[in-house]
Amino acid sequence: MAEENNIPKVYDPAAVEKKWYAYWIDHGFFHQPVDKSRKPFSVVIPPPNITGKLHMGHALDNTLQDILVRWHRMMGDNTCWLPGYDHAGLATQIKVEEELKKKEGLTRYDLGREEFIKRVWKWKEAYGDEIVRQLKSLGISCDWDRQRFTMDEGLSQAVREAFVSLYEKGLIYKGTRMINWCVNCRTALSDVEVEHQDDAGALWYINYPIVGEKDQYLTIATSRPETIPGDTAVAVNPKDERYGKLVGKKIALPTTNREIPIIADEYVDLEFGTGAVKITPAHDPNDYEVGQRHNLEQIVVIGLDGKMTKEAGKYEGEDRYECRKHIVQDLKDMGLLVKIEDAPHSVGHCQRCHHVVEPMVSTQWFVKMKPLAEAAIKCVTEGHTEFVPSRFTKTYLQWLENIHDWCISRQIWWGHRIPVWYCDDCGEVSASRTDLTACPKCGSTHIHQEEDCLDTWFSSGLWPFSTFGWPQKTEELEHWYPTSVLVTGYDIIFFWVARMITMGEEFMGKEPFKHVFIHGLVRDEQGRKMSKSLGNGIDPVEVVNKYGADTLRFMLITGNTPGNDMRFYWNRIESTRNFANKIWNASRFALMNLDGYDKDAEKAPLTLADKWILSRLQHTIRDVSNYLEKFELGEAGRLIYDFIWGEVCDWYIELAKPRLYDRENAAARATAQTVLCRVLGDAMKLLHPYMPFITEEIWQHLPHEGQSIMIAPWPVADEGLMDDTVEKQMTAVMDVIKAIRNMRAEVNAAPGHKAPAMVLVDADLRDVFAANGDYIRQLGTVDVLTLGAMDDAAPENAMAAVVNGAKVYLPLKGLIDVDKELARLQKELDGAEKEAKRVAGKLSNQNFLAKAPAEVVEKEKTKQTEILARIDGLKERMATLRSL
Repeated sequence: MAEENNIPKVYDPAAVEKKWYAYWIDHGFFHQPVDKSRKPFSVVIPPPNITGKLHMGHALDNTLQDILVRWHRMMGDNTCWLPGYDHAGLATQIKVEEELKKKEGLTRYDLGREEFIKRVWKWKEAYGDEIVRQLKSLGISCDWDRQRFTMDEGLSQAVREAFVSLYEKGLIYKGTRMINWCVNCRTALSDVEVEHQDDAGALWYINYPIVGEKDQYLTIATSRPETIPGDTAVAVNPKDERYGKLVGKKIALPTTNREIPIIADEYVDLEFGTGAVKITPAHDPNDYEVGQRHNLEQIVVIGLDGKMTKEAGKYEGEDRYECRKHIVQDLKDMGLLVKIEDAPHSVGHCQRCHHVVEPMVSTQWFVKMKPLAEAAIKCVTEGHTEFVPSRFTKTYLQWLENIHDWCISRQIWWGHRIPVWYCDDCGEVSASRTDLTACPKCGSTHIHQEEDCLDTWFSSGLWPFSTFGWPQKTEELEHWYPTSVLVTGYDIIFFWVARMITMGEEFMGKEPFKHVFIHGLVRDEQGRKMSKSLGNGIDPVEVVNKYGADTLRFMLITGNTPGNDMRFYWNRIESTRNFANKIWNASRFALMNLDGYDKDAEKAPLTLADKWILSRLQHTIRDVSNYLEKFELGEAGRLIYDFIWGEVCDWYIELAKPRLYDRENAAARATAQTVLCRVLGDAMKLLHPYMPFITEEIWQHLPHEGQSIMIAPWPVADEGLMDDTVEKQMTAVMDVIKAIRNMRAEVNAAPGHKAPAMVLVDADLRDVFAANGDYIRQLGTVDVLTLGAMDDAAPENAMAAVVNGAKVYLPLKGLIDVDKELARLQKELDGAEKEAKRVAGKLSNQNFLAKAPAEVVEKEKTKQTEILARIDGLKERMATLRSL
């Protein structure tokens, strides 16, 4: 191929990536219309938040999806990868509120609901597509023509339909229950939006005076003294003999003028604290349950703003933590504080802002989850949806089997406003699919809509079918639902996966996806989670800009096993860039030697190397396809890497060079060109889902049919070309070459200096070596090759190696300059003996042996053993050389 038609000398990822992504978009390769004659393959993207910025988790998640989608597209499946993004109610509202305060000094209340929502839409238009642009820089091949947003008109209609349908069935209700409340975000949270972490804490032991018994106390232990004004009982275990006689008596509650009962309940842990616990039904989920059983009053002493209420008495208006200090001091002054113990304990934090969550009794909207969970459990236990790896099935089922009702109302303005209207005249509560202007019961126009919005995960739960047009019966919904696979991290199995299966079974009567492919987190080199606080986050866009998208993609996938966390190593990024450069340089060499290529030209018979590489190609195609079927994307990637680098580049291209250079033997050259074209072309196809840009660039320069590699047919293994005998024969030849190279390296033979070699082989390999001795002469830098039988005498003064089926000898005479090599070895020996003396001195130093840690002493002993062995080896080699 003429130089001007070849790929450039140096691979420039930025230029290649920009060119081919635009080409794919312009030609509509990411979009496929419904084609019922073909097998459907569909994926819905886990929608990133509009507030989001691409992080390594996104990069991994979307690369895994892109590999599967590109593979199925090449397999000829009718493929749809539907993209979109989430309105992210609370997260987006916080973002816009922060910007509003910073730039204008205003709050959302200053603007009012309607104006604030307009501001959020403006913000969304300005910044919401940023993460989509970043995804495109990774080479993500979503059907951007079908992009959806959780608050677009169609999805908003789906949310209304789902809510009203569940409400009409009695599965959505408004009730007063214990919920999680974020005092910073000022909204209720579902259980899965609360992250529990161990915080440094304390247990305060406090004497509660027993009414009517002078100087008699019941000592309780609490981690939350600020809630004492809300206590309505003290509980002990009915089996606890220490306190049986106190049950039914009263306590004079410190810091208040109230008396509360001592009750018996099996909830109390006999081993915790003193075995007596204060019960605050309005501020603890377990106490709430005890309160329900004993009909205890609920006294709210901490308000929605995190400050103490008037029910807290003199502490009213104090921040909850300020109140804690105040109450503890008061108890101390009253002589009721017994002791304080350090006691780290698990504390719930808001997933969004990380403030401590306040358990609180509040009136909210809930979904009854038990009836819905039954179908979602069956969906997995009956095999309609399978988790990969299967171990995550247990996590999913345990959560659903122990599920609580889902709090779906949020005290925010940005999101799907709950479609419920209240009549101010007759008190009717109406849920409606369309906006109401009058009360359906009495006709009054004095109605108002519920102020709260729905939890973001409510609309996200509908994503696999709402995005295809539900509740309308579209051809896309009919063809591509259920989807084929959901790719997601293990951290949102509860948040999202379980809810999608629940909603899919409820509204579609089918599972939303056939497989759930779970991946882990991307951690830093030390195994830590990437976070702003640690400052260890790595921006994937920066990696792409520096190394190219293909490099990042391949590194992430080949370091990944399903369901497990992986570490991000910069040296692996460098290694993967080296792989890209290796592919580029090998392809450039191949293209340079394809000038005059004619697929119909007369060809010579295939050589052993040709048959070997074609056999290895078929095995690689078969094994890669099998691994992809099993979602073992990392293993499939490793096989492709080993084949391209270890077999095509390191061996076949080198073995084919003499024929490619030999223009006099046109038929042999044509054979080498044809095999190289096929092998390189199919290798690029196998690699394409992983490294789409570099493979497209190379494939477009190779002889090919079609407009793009991404719509070229996936290779199919040809069993007729699989030949285990050929592979065994070629492996034997390669093993001999490797043995010769290793022996030459051992004695520092000059790279270009040819030397004789003797190879004694098994009888069944004799003809193979006789016919293919040129391979050994060429790649082993051998001038005279002598072949013999295994029982022939070995030459004198020769280096030896034994490989499978052969013995290899390299006579030292003539291979190296003996005097020069002796001088080099003497220098190495002097250095080794000097080091041995230093280590021996250290180990004979009693002071060192007494004070140094045992592992340091052991390390020095190991070093001494290794040095002495090296000295013996050097002396032995020098003795051999002197005998020549």
